[in-house]
Amino acid sequence: MNNTNSMFARATPLLFGALFVIGLVAPFAVYPTFLMKILCFGLFACAFNLLLGFVGLLSFGHAAFSARRAISAACWCATPASPRARHHWRNAGGRSTGLGVRGAGHPSDRDLLRDDHARAVADGVFRRFAVEGDRRRGRSSGVPRGHLFGLIDMSNNIAMYYLVFAVFCIGFFIIYRTIHSPFGQILKAIRENEPRAISLGYDVAKFKLLAFVLSASLAGMAGATKTLVFQLASLTDVHWHMSGEVVLMTLLGGLGTILGPLVGAATIVSLQTELADSVGSWVTVIMGVIFVICVLLFRRGIVGELQALIQRAGIR
Repeated sequence: MNNTNSMFARATPLLFGALFVIGLVAPFAVYPTFLMKILCFGLFACAFNLLLGFVGLLSFGHAAFSARRAISAACWCATPASPRARHHWRNAGGRSTGLGVRGAGHPSDRDLLRDDHARAVADGVFRRFAVEGDRRRGRSSGVPRGHLFGLIDMSNNIAMYYLVFAVFCIGFFIIYRTIHSPFGQILKAIRENEPRAISLGYDVAKFKLLAFVLSASLAGMAGATKTLVFQLASLTDVHWHMSGEVVLMTLLGGLGTILGPLVGAATIVSLQTELADSVGSWVTVIMGVIFVICVLLFRRGIVGELQALIQRAGIR
Protein backbone atom coordinates (compact mmCIF):
# COMPACT_ATOMS: atom_id res chain seq x y z
CA MET A 1 0.00 0.00 0.00
CA ASN A 2 2.84 2.41 0.83
CA ASN A 3 4.50 1.68 -2.51
CA THR A 4 1.23 2.43 -4.29
CA ASN A 5 0.80 5.72 -2.42
CA SER A 6 4.36 6.77 -3.23
CA MET A 7 3.73 5.89 -6.87
CA PHE A 8 0.69 8.20 -6.88
CA ALA A 9 2.75 10.94 -5.23
CA ARG A 10 5.46 10.69 -7.91
CA ALA A 11 2.94 10.57 -10.76
CA THR A 12 0.87 13.55 -9.59
CA PRO A 13 3.22 16.34 -10.85
CA LEU A 14 3.57 14.57 -14.20
CA LEU A 15 -0.20 14.18 -14.50
CA PHE A 16 -0.89 17.81 -13.65
CA GLY A 17 1.84 18.94 -16.04
CA ALA A 18 0.38 16.87 -18.86
CA LEU A 19 -3.12 18.21 -18.17
CA PHE A 20 -1.78 21.78 -18.12
CA VAL A 21 -0.14 21.32 -21.53
CA ILE A 22 -3.32 19.75 -22.91
CA GLY A 23 -5.29 22.72 -21.59
CA LEU A 24 -2.96 25.14 -23.37
CA VAL A 25 -3.38 23.54 -26.79
CA ALA A 26 -7.00 22.35 -26.42
CA PRO A 27 -8.75 25.44 -27.90
CA PHE A 28 -7.00 24.84 -31.23
CA ALA A 29 -8.56 21.36 -31.48
CA VAL A 30 -11.92 21.71 -29.69
CA TYR A 31 -14.55 24.44 -29.76
CA PRO A 32 -13.38 27.00 -27.13
CA THR A 33 -16.86 27.80 -25.76
CA PHE A 34 -17.45 24.12 -25.04
CA LEU A 35 -14.12 23.91 -23.21
CA MET A 36 -14.87 27.07 -21.23
CA LYS A 37 -18.19 25.62 -20.09
CA ILE A 38 -16.39 22.50 -18.86
CA LEU A 39 -13.83 24.59 -16.97
CA CYS A 40 -16.49 26.77 -15.33
CA PHE A 41 -18.56 23.81 -14.19
CA GLY A 42 -15.38 21.94 -13.29
CA LEU A 43 -14.31 24.71 -10.91
CA PHE A 44 -17.83 24.84 -9.46
CA ALA A 45 -17.79 21.05 -8.90
CA CYS A 46 -14.29 21.15 -7.38
CA ALA A 47 -15.42 23.86 -4.95
CA PHE A 48 -18.45 21.77 -4.00
CA ASN A 49 -16.26 18.68 -3.62
CA LEU A 50 -14.07 20.58 -1.15
CA LEU A 51 -17.13 20.96 1.07
CA LEU A 52 -18.76 17.55 0.62
CA GLY A 53 -15.83 15.29 -0.19
CA PHE A 54 -13.31 16.60 2.34
CA VAL A 55 -15.50 18.04 5.11
CA GLY A 56 -18.63 15.93 4.82
CA LEU A 57 -21.01 18.90 4.55
CA LEU A 58 -23.78 18.62 1.97
CA SER A 59 -24.99 22.00 0.73
CA PHE A 60 -28.38 21.62 -0.94
CA GLY A 61 -28.36 25.12 -2.43
CA HIS A 62 -24.76 25.72 -3.45
CA ALA A 63 -25.90 27.14 -6.79
CA ALA A 64 -27.21 30.17 -4.90
CA PHE A 65 -23.66 31.31 -4.15
CA SER A 66 -22.52 30.77 -7.73
CA ALA A 67 -25.56 32.45 -9.28
CA ARG A 68 -25.60 35.37 -6.86
CA ARG A 69 -22.02 36.24 -7.74
CA ALA A 70 -22.76 35.65 -11.43
CA ILE A 71 -25.68 38.07 -11.42
CA SER A 72 -23.72 40.64 -9.43
CA ALA A 73 -20.81 40.37 -11.87
CA ALA A 74 -23.21 40.70 -14.81
CA CYS A 75 -24.79 43.83 -13.39
CA TRP A 76 -21.35 45.24 -12.57
CA CYS A 77 -20.11 44.68 -16.12
CA ALA A 78 -23.31 45.96 -17.72
CA THR A 79 -23.44 49.09 -15.54
CA PRO A 80 -22.20 52.30 -17.19
CA ALA A 81 -18.66 53.22 -16.27
CA SER A 82 -19.59 55.22 -13.19
CA PRO A 83 -17.17 54.71 -10.27
CA ARG A 84 -20.01 54.93 -7.77
CA ALA A 85 -22.16 52.40 -9.63
CA ARG A 86 -19.27 49.98 -10.09
CA HIS A 87 -18.40 50.30 -6.40
CA HIS A 88 -21.99 49.42 -5.52
CA TRP A 89 -22.02 46.25 -7.62
CA ARG A 90 -18.56 45.20 -6.47
CA ASN A 91 -19.71 45.44 -2.86
CA ALA A 92 -22.92 43.60 -3.72
CA GLY A 93 -20.92 40.70 -5.14
CA GLY A 94 -18.67 40.58 -2.12
CA ARG A 95 -21.60 40.52 0.27
CA SER A 96 -23.24 37.74 -1.71
CA THR A 97 -20.38 35.28 -1.33
CA GLY A 98 -18.85 36.50 1.92
CA LEU A 99 -21.40 37.91 4.32
CA GLY A 100 -24.17 35.84 2.75
CA VAL A 101 -22.31 32.62 3.48
CA ARG A 102 -21.44 33.80 6.96
CA GLY A 103 -25.10 34.50 7.61
CA ALA A 104 -25.99 31.01 6.41
CA GLY A 105 -23.44 29.29 8.62
CA HIS A 106 -22.44 31.47 11.56
CA PRO A 107 -20.46 29.51 14.17
CA SER A 108 -22.83 30.68 16.90
CA ASP A 109 -25.45 28.40 15.35
CA ARG A 110 -23.59 25.12 15.73
CA ASP A 111 -26.61 23.01 14.86
CA LEU A 112 -26.68 24.58 11.40
CA LEU A 113 -23.21 23.29 10.56
CA ARG A 114 -23.95 19.89 12.04
CA ASP A 115 -27.47 19.06 10.86
CA ASP A 116 -28.26 18.40 7.19
CA HIS A 117 -31.91 19.38 7.56
CA ALA A 118 -31.09 22.72 9.19
CA ARG A 119 -28.49 23.42 6.52
CA ALA A 120 -31.04 22.63 3.79
CA VAL A 121 -33.46 25.15 5.30
CA ALA A 122 -30.72 27.80 5.46
CA ASP A 123 -29.72 27.11 1.84
CA GLY A 124 -33.33 27.47 0.76
CA VAL A 125 -33.73 30.75 2.62
CA PHE A 126 -30.55 32.16 1.10
CA ARG A 127 -31.55 30.99 -2.38
CA ARG A 128 -34.90 32.72 -1.93
CA PHE A 129 -33.07 35.86 -0.84
CA ALA A 130 -30.91 35.71 -3.96
CA VAL A 131 -33.93 35.26 -6.23
CA GLU A 132 -36.01 38.04 -4.72
CA GLY A 133 -33.13 40.48 -4.44
CA ASP A 134 -32.02 40.07 -8.04
CA ARG A 135 -35.60 40.01 -9.34
CA ARG A 136 -36.06 43.50 -7.92
CA ARG A 137 -32.86 44.64 -9.63
CA GLY A 138 -33.82 42.94 -12.88
CA ARG A 139 -32.14 40.22 -14.87
CA SER A 140 -28.90 41.09 -16.64
CA SER A 141 -28.28 39.98 -20.19
CA GLY A 142 -25.96 40.95 -22.96
CA VAL A 143 -23.00 41.22 -20.62
CA PRO A 144 -20.04 42.82 -22.43
CA ARG A 145 -16.69 41.06 -22.15
CA GLY A 146 -14.65 44.21 -22.59
CA HIS A 147 -10.86 44.32 -22.71
CA LEU A 148 -8.51 42.65 -20.22
CA PHE A 149 -6.17 45.30 -18.75
CA GLY A 150 -7.51 47.56 -21.49
CA LEU A 151 -5.40 45.70 -24.06
CA ILE A 152 -6.72 42.20 -24.80
CA ASP A 153 -10.09 41.97 -26.52
CA MET A 154 -12.13 39.35 -24.65
CA SER A 155 -14.64 39.07 -27.49
CA ASN A 156 -12.06 36.76 -29.07
CA ASN A 157 -12.95 33.25 -27.91
CA ILE A 158 -9.33 32.11 -27.81
CA ALA A 159 -8.33 35.03 -25.57
CA MET A 160 -11.39 34.44 -23.39
CA TYR A 161 -10.53 30.74 -23.11
CA TYR A 162 -7.08 31.46 -21.72
CA LEU A 163 -8.58 33.84 -19.15
CA VAL A 164 -11.04 31.14 -18.05
CA PHE A 165 -8.23 28.58 -18.04
CA ALA A 166 -6.14 30.86 -15.82
CA VAL A 167 -9.06 31.38 -13.42
CA PHE A 168 -9.64 27.63 -13.26
CA CYS A 169 -5.95 26.91 -12.59
CA ILE A 170 -5.88 29.49 -9.79
CA GLY A 171 -9.03 28.08 -8.20
CA PHE A 172 -7.86 24.50 -8.61
CA PHE A 173 -4.48 25.36 -7.06
CA ILE A 174 -6.20 26.96 -4.06
CA ILE A 175 -8.30 23.83 -3.56
CA TYR A 176 -5.30 21.52 -3.98
CA ARG A 177 -3.17 23.46 -1.50
CA THR A 178 -6.07 23.61 0.96
CA ILE A 179 -6.55 19.85 0.85
CA HIS A 180 -2.81 19.16 1.27
CA SER A 181 -2.27 21.62 4.11
CA PRO A 182 -2.60 21.17 7.89
CA PHE A 183 -5.98 22.90 7.59
CA GLY A 184 -7.03 20.29 5.04
CA GLN A 185 -5.91 17.45 7.30
CA ILE A 186 -8.07 18.86 10.08
CA LEU A 187 -11.02 18.99 7.70
CA LYS A 188 -10.47 15.33 6.82
CA ALA A 189 -10.28 14.47 10.51
CA ILE A 190 -13.60 16.22 11.08
CA ARG A 191 -15.13 14.28 8.20
CA GLU A 192 -13.86 10.92 9.48
CA ASN A 193 -14.58 11.37 13.19
CA GLU A 194 -16.02 14.68 14.36
CA PRO A 195 -16.33 13.77 18.08
CA ARG A 196 -12.65 12.80 18.15
CA ALA A 197 -11.67 16.10 16.50
CA ILE A 198 -13.65 17.94 19.17
CA SER A 199 -11.95 15.91 21.90
CA LEU A 200 -8.56 16.97 20.49
CA GLY A 201 -9.49 20.59 21.08
CA TYR A 202 -10.36 21.74 17.55
CA ASP A 203 -13.13 24.30 17.10
CA VAL A 204 -15.06 22.18 14.61
CA ALA A 205 -17.71 24.81 13.87
CA LYS A 206 -15.02 27.36 13.03
CA PHE A 207 -13.22 25.00 10.63
CA LYS A 208 -16.50 24.05 8.97
CA LEU A 209 -17.38 27.71 8.51
CA LEU A 210 -14.00 28.50 6.95
CA ALA A 211 -14.38 25.60 4.52
CA PHE A 212 -17.94 26.69 3.76
CA VAL A 213 -16.87 30.26 2.99
CA LEU A 214 -13.93 29.11 0.85
CA SER A 215 -16.09 26.68 -1.12
CA ALA A 216 -18.83 29.24 -1.71
CA SER A 217 -16.32 31.92 -2.72
CA LEU A 218 -14.76 29.63 -5.34
CA ALA A 219 -18.22 28.65 -6.54
CA GLY A 220 -18.97 32.36 -6.90
CA MET A 221 -15.80 32.83 -8.91
CA ALA A 222 -16.90 30.02 -11.23
CA GLY A 223 -20.34 31.61 -11.61
CA ALA A 224 -18.90 35.05 -12.43
CA THR A 225 -16.57 33.49 -15.01
CA LYS A 226 -19.45 31.62 -16.62
CA THR A 227 -21.35 34.90 -16.92
CA LEU A 228 -18.50 36.44 -18.90
CA VAL A 229 -18.24 33.38 -21.13
CA PHE A 230 -21.92 33.24 -22.12
CA GLN A 231 -22.54 36.98 -21.62
CA LEU A 232 -25.71 36.14 -19.75
CA ALA A 233 -26.87 35.74 -16.15
CA SER A 234 -30.40 34.72 -15.23
CA LEU A 235 -32.39 33.45 -12.28
CA THR A 236 -32.35 29.92 -13.71
CA ASP A 237 -28.79 29.69 -12.37
CA VAL A 238 -30.23 29.87 -8.85
CA HIS A 239 -32.63 26.96 -9.42
CA TRP A 240 -32.16 23.79 -7.41
CA HIS A 241 -31.54 21.90 -10.67
CA MET A 242 -28.16 23.60 -10.85
CA SER A 243 -27.29 22.38 -7.36
CA GLY A 244 -28.41 18.90 -8.39
CA GLU A 245 -26.17 18.98 -11.45
CA VAL A 246 -23.08 19.86 -9.44
CA VAL A 247 -23.86 17.02 -7.00
CA LEU A 248 -24.15 14.64 -9.95
CA MET A 249 -20.86 15.87 -11.43
CA THR A 250 -19.07 15.37 -8.13
CA LEU A 251 -20.45 11.89 -7.47
CA LEU A 252 -19.99 10.72 -11.05
CA GLY A 253 -16.38 11.89 -11.22
CA GLY A 254 -15.43 10.70 -7.76
CA LEU A 255 -16.31 12.17 -4.37
CA GLY A 256 -13.26 13.11 -2.33
CA THR A 257 -10.85 12.92 -5.28
CA ILE A 258 -8.84 15.77 -6.77
CA LEU A 259 -9.69 15.37 -10.46
CA GLY A 260 -13.02 13.59 -10.04
CA PRO A 261 -15.25 16.71 -10.16
CA LEU A 262 -13.52 17.94 -13.32
CA VAL A 263 -14.00 14.55 -15.00
CA GLY A 264 -17.62 14.48 -13.88
CA ALA A 265 -18.21 18.00 -15.19
CA ALA A 266 -16.64 17.13 -18.54
CA THR A 267 -18.81 13.99 -18.78
CA ILE A 268 -22.09 15.72 -17.92
CA VAL A 269 -21.45 18.78 -20.11
CA SER A 270 -20.45 16.54 -23.03
CA LEU A 271 -23.58 14.42 -22.68
CA GLN A 272 -25.81 17.48 -22.42
CA THR A 273 -24.21 19.01 -25.51
CA GLU A 274 -24.45 15.85 -27.60
CA LEU A 275 -27.95 14.81 -26.49
CA ALA A 276 -29.66 18.22 -26.34
CA ASP A 277 -30.63 18.22 -30.03
CA SER A 278 -31.53 14.55 -30.30
CA VAL A 279 -33.53 13.85 -27.13
CA GLY A 280 -34.52 17.33 -25.95
CA SER A 281 -36.03 17.41 -22.46
CA TRP A 282 -35.21 13.73 -21.95
CA VAL A 283 -31.66 14.79 -21.12
CA THR A 284 -32.73 15.18 -17.48
CA VAL A 285 -34.08 11.63 -17.42
CA ILE A 286 -30.85 10.30 -18.92
CA MET A 287 -28.83 12.18 -16.31
CA GLY A 288 -30.96 10.53 -13.62
CA VAL A 289 -30.34 7.08 -15.08
CA ILE A 290 -26.60 7.78 -15.15
CA PHE A 291 -26.75 8.83 -11.51
CA VAL A 292 -28.54 5.59 -10.53
CA ILE A 293 -26.01 3.49 -12.46
CA CYS A 294 -23.16 5.38 -10.80
CA VAL A 295 -24.58 4.73 -7.33
CA LEU A 296 -25.23 1.05 -8.00
CA LEU A 297 -22.15 0.01 -9.98
CA PHE A 298 -19.26 2.32 -9.08
CA ARG A 299 -19.88 4.29 -5.93
CA ARG A 300 -16.37 5.72 -5.90
CA GLY A 301 -17.00 7.48 -9.20
CA ILE A 302 -14.94 7.30 -12.37
CA VAL A 303 -11.67 8.57 -10.89
CA GLY A 304 -12.21 6.75 -7.59
CA GLU A 305 -12.70 3.42 -9.34
CA LEU A 306 -9.60 3.99 -11.49
CA GLN A 307 -7.54 4.73 -8.38
CA ALA A 308 -8.87 1.63 -6.64
CA LEU A 309 -8.07 -0.47 -9.71
CA ILE A 310 -4.50 0.86 -9.84
CA GLN A 311 -4.08 0.20 -6.11
CA ARG A 312 -5.29 -3.39 -6.46
CA ALA A 313 -2.98 -3.93 -9.41
CA GLY A 314 -0.06 -2.49 -7.40
CA ILE A 315 -0.76 -4.73 -4.42
CA ARG A 316 -0.84 -7.80 -6.62
